Amino acid sequence: MSDLSQIVKAYDVRGTVPDQWDERVAEALGAAFTQLLNASDEPGDAVVVGYDMRASSPGLAAAFAAGVRAEGRSVIEIGLASTDLLYFASGSLDLPGAMFTASHNPAQYNGIKMCRSGARPIGQDSGLGEIRERAQALLASGGSRPAGEPTQPAERRDLLPDYAAYLRKLVDLSGIRPLKVVVDAGNGMGGFTVPTVLGDAALAALPLEIVPLYFELDGTFPNHEANPLDPANLVDLQRAVVEHGAEIGLAFDGDADRCFVVDERGEPVSPSAITALVAARELAKHPGSTVIHGLITSSAVPEIIREHGGKPVVARVGHSFIKAEMARTNAVFGGEHSAHYYFRDFWFADTGMLAAMHTLAALGEQSLPLSVLASEYERYVASGEINSTVADQAAAVAEVRAAYPDAAVDEMDGLTLRFLDGAWFNLRASNTEPLLRLNVEAPTRERMVSLRDEVLGRVRR
Repeated sequence: MSDLSQIVKAYDVRGTVPDQWDERVAEALGAAFTQLLNASDEPGDAVVVGYDMRASSPGLAAAFAAGVRAEGRSVIEIGLASTDLLYFASGSLDLPGAMFTASHNPAQYNGIKMCRSGARPIGQDSGLGEIRERAQALLASGGSRPAGEPTQPAERRDLLPDYAAYLRKLVDLSGIRPLKVVVDAGNGMGGFTVPTVLGDAALAALPLEIVPLYFELDGTFPNHEANPLDPANLVDLQRAVVEHGAEIGLAFDGDADRCFVVDERGEPVSPSAITALVAARELAKHPGSTVIHGLITSSAVPEIIREHGGKPVVARVGHSFIKAEMARTNAVFGGEHSAHYYFRDFWFADTGMLAAMHTLAALGEQSLPLSVLASEYERYVASGEINSTVADQAAAVAEVRAAYPDAAVDEMDGLTLRFLDGAWFNLRASNTEPLLRLNVEAPTRERMVSLRDEVLGRVRR
């Protein structure tokens, strides 16, 4: 019997197929998810199910749907989808949903991101732990169909055109200057959604020339991993932007809920700069609003939010934590260092596509190159996220903390130490992988490099 504690993480399900989980486990999780919904009087009588391009996704999604139907709810199957398309379906239909994807993880992985109606998040403390316990009990009872035979129908719907139309209403790109845009989909779901949202034939008047890279859906990721957070996976996009003389490059991760940006020189634009840029645009429309930023975003982000009349609020890393804080504060926007971007107009959910459209609009509404525009939002020097595999994570963190007794300490999410000169670093355990993650920022490159190397030396000793 599968030990579900190995695959049910802080805010989603994630593990290798078939050794850590398979269709039988997926069916039990579908039944357990529906039991939770029924016990909490979740509105509606259906669950929306979508999946990405991984070979195991259709079978896992079908098994999950069978578990849902056996517990008395019907299923709306939207088929191939990006994660933010699933959130659109959940929000616009006001139904709970489940997206089958392992995001940026390698091909042998798969997972589930579950939400309540209106795309409200489900995390470890908001139902995911109970789902794990219920599913574990169903599996322990034995049988190939732990919840019984499906009794409710399944309906197929294509919501991609509605999703595209909704995003285009939120950000109007029809009046911007002509832009050449290289898009690296990484053989992930961006190759499915970008043509409809930004390159549809019906949008001939849209002044965008899309140069596609790796739009073919392929869950084996033959060109590079669909994880733009790793600089190695941006190399092809950077080269193509320069070769094509493009104004901007966009890179999506496997399930296309994250978007990374490259300027006209082929240089990455930090997610913190994109967070600040989009925050300024949203605050111009909604003055005085709250904006959420992740703990690891640049210090420039709360500074710029305040300068534009907004109220910055910091939140823990992770989409379920950010979404909960967005809903609690009615924030207009939220951004993380990992390039997740959240919008009140999108049911407080994250959508890489909408962030990309805001960036295109900001670039196209004026004549400056993106490198100059982005420099307005980049005030400090950051290391980027550096991962270390450490046998005793707690001991390593304790040693690092003891080495800086005069620093200000914040333990909201891992260990954050701040120094009088404006430098800071965060060291935290990954919620999804056996790693310690380090992020360092400082006023100068010399200070950043020195602090980064000091901390890494202690972590990796």
